[in-house]
Amino acid sequence: MGWTLTTSLDEFRSAAGEFLAADPAENTVLLTIVERLGRDGLNVYGELPPRFGWWRDPDGAVAGACLRTPPWGQRLGRMPVAAAEDLARRLAEDGDRPDAVAGEHRTALAFAAEWQRITGRDWQVEHNERLFRLGELTPPPAPPAGHARVAVPADRETVARWLVDFCVEAGLQPPADPAADADQRIAGRTLLLWEADGRPVALAGASPAAAGMSRIGPVYTPPADRGRGYASALTAAVTRHAQAGGADEVLLYTDLANPVSNAIYQRLGYRPVSDAVEVAFR
Repeated sequence: MGWTLTTSLDEFRSAAGEFLAADPAENTVLLTIVERLGRDGLNVYGELPPRFGWWRDPDGAVAGACLRTPPWGQRLGRMPVAAAEDLARRLAEDGDRPDAVAGEHRTALAFAAEWQRITGRDWQVEHNERLFRLGELTPPPAPPAGHARVAVPADRETVARWLVDFCVEAGLQPPADPAADADQRIAGRTLLLWEADGRPVALAGASPAAAGMSRIGPVYTPPADRGRGYASALTAAVTRHAQAGGADEVLLYTDLANPVSNAIYQRLGYRPVSDAVEVAFR
């Protein structure tokens, strides 16, 4: 049956919503993006309209999904390798030219290889990540001084600055309007701060529950305050916050190049699910 592509969020939800919800871990990024588009509007990520897609297998069942929110690259949800290769061909036929693709390791690399074959564009791996799912939360036995609290409008300047700093350090594209991004996250009560000695020293977020799933991120501590356990304690706190908000499953991605964060999350009770990759096209 192949791919159906649309700019209609409602049409995408109607066709692929059940498929996405059936595997909230593998489809975590698509679920959180769709939830935010529905809440904050279709232009929350940029001026150009998002594009959504779903792939039907020969029996007619939805077996793959994807989306793109320009200027961001193509994002793949769960799908067979054949569907990823088919998507590359379909986008090339439509004249679409994403600068990057991200998703589960095998499918993202299959898309990249087919895209290179069709367009001649070279590619390189930008990020290798691992998806973790919470087993049983094990908070730090000796938390640092201070406490977690929900970010409030008075934190706007700090939150906006730290969101940019996090993206720059992680090699990600910062939000186009950091202040507006901070406002939306604060209004949604999705950000927690760790406060010590009367000042915020770390930030952590959790996406609103979608299909019973919430994903932790970003998690950021300014360099001057690192090494004191703030990130571990705040990650445990924001995990509880996500569960209190209705999440049955709590997930997070780690950068495989950062062994410190990988060790921290596993000590907290997070267990590996699958590997993911982001590929940039030259």
